[in-house]
Amino acid sequence: MSSLDARTITNPPALHDPTPFGYSHAVSAPGELVFIARQYASDASGAPVPGDFAAQVGLAFDRLDSALAGVGLGREHVVRLGSFVVDHDLAKLETLGKALQARFGERLPAQTLSGVAALALPGMLFEVDAIAVRPAPAV
Repeated sequence: MSSLDARTITNPPALHDPTPFGYSHAVSAPGELVFIARQYASDASGAPVPGDFAAQVGLAFDRLDSALAGVGLGREHVVRLGSFVVDHDLAKLETLGKALQARFGERLPAQTLSGVAALALPGMLFEVDAIAVRPAPAV
């Protein structure tokens, strides 16, 4: 755990192990909450970038990283994700789980995944939003 990562991740033994699915049951951290709006595979103008599900997931997480960096934070500050998947199925769940493991490692945030019929713009297959915690100042 880095000095920036003050998150406490809890996966109670009474609940299943969620880590293969790319999330943790509970995450807490001291500090100020920062809310990151939904990010998706977009170009500089905000237009959706066409691509398969895996490519869109990767680009959406790149956009999330940029939004976090814009407020001086990184993935290690994320305590919760909300994922929105068009036409959700088990193959997409596996793709998303692998992407989360690659980006967050063993320190997985809590997550809610919602299968949806469509997103805001045609061609969008995935969106992700986040709640991060800016660490409390050291005293």
